[in-house]
Amino acid sequence: MSLYPLKFTPILKERIWGGNRLKTVLSKENSFEGVGESWEISTVEGSVSVVANGIFKDTLLTDLIANYSSDLLGHKVVRDFGLQFPILIKFLDAAANLSIQVHPNDRLAKERHNSLGKNEMWYVMDATPEASLIVGFTPGMSPEKYHECIADDSIERVMEKHPVRSGDAFFIEAGTVHAIGAGILLAEIQQTSDVTYRVYDFNRKDALGNFRELHTELAVDAINFKANSQEKCVYTSVSNTPNEIIATPYFTTNYLPVQGEYHSDKVSQDSFKVYICVQGSGKIQNSHGEVDFLYGETVLIPANSEYVKIISNQGCVLLAVQY
Repeated sequence: MSLYPLKFTPILKERIWGGNRLKTVLSKENSFEGVGESWEISTVEGSVSVVANGIFKDTLLTDLIANYSSDLLGHKVVRDFGLQFPILIKFLDAAANLSIQVHPNDRLAKERHNSLGKNEMWYVMDATPEASLIVGFTPGMSPEKYHECIADDSIERVMEKHPVRSGDAFFIEAGTVHAIGAGILLAEIQQTSDVTYRVYDFNRKDALGNFRELHTELAVDAINFKANSQEKCVYTSVSNTPNEIIATPYFTTNYLPVQGEYHSDKVSQDSFKVYICVQGSGKIQNSHGEVDFLYGETVLIPANSEYVKIISNQGCVLLAVQY
């Protein structure tokens, strides 16, 4: 059966730091309070995406992968990951600061959790004027100083803060201590992993009056204590051209502004493609079908597509992601 452009039902997650912009700005309809995350494409156990369009509607992504393997994922993806979708796509709305946290690399995550590590990328879609991201330590950090800062509640003072605005992008390497600050709406592209070590949570309590669990000792082996503050990614913005934001061993992300029509004659059979709409709207076609997309929606293009055409008369901006 032909594999057309696939959309999925968002998986919404309530968070202590969540707001309402996933509903009011990105049109993720819900009746919850404090929705912080919308998982757009996921095969994380317990949070597997379900197809929202076409003849495969209501099919689990994992079932689709089991039936179509390399036609959907791509030859290189199946070679490296078997029947696992290697990327997790999210939108995050931070009404308050997220915890200061760190993620393990592939080796440590496999050893401790039988999981992939978590290297990730952020693309800022909206930010209040005072909003900032925390990415890395200030110079001079060590395990000894880390323990001192944890003991006297001063870890926030040794973190690098980066003021941000719409369009800023950062790559967060596993081992980098980080946090998303209040007032930021962003798209997150990451390895398929849900392993997080929470280092500091601003001494806040949950709805039941309890402090959230911290993982300060587990984090020690995961943290890169070198001066690893990272500047934002630098990229161009040529219309109807994929402009590279970041290329890593885990995923590649391009910035794709479309005015009128974009056409790619040959899609690599090595990997699927994911298109995340971060501005505007349009229509996307492959050799087996088409689907409309809006701001805040995500479309998966199977690896066996003969071509991809994107049409946007009013203009749109997409993040184009592949393994």
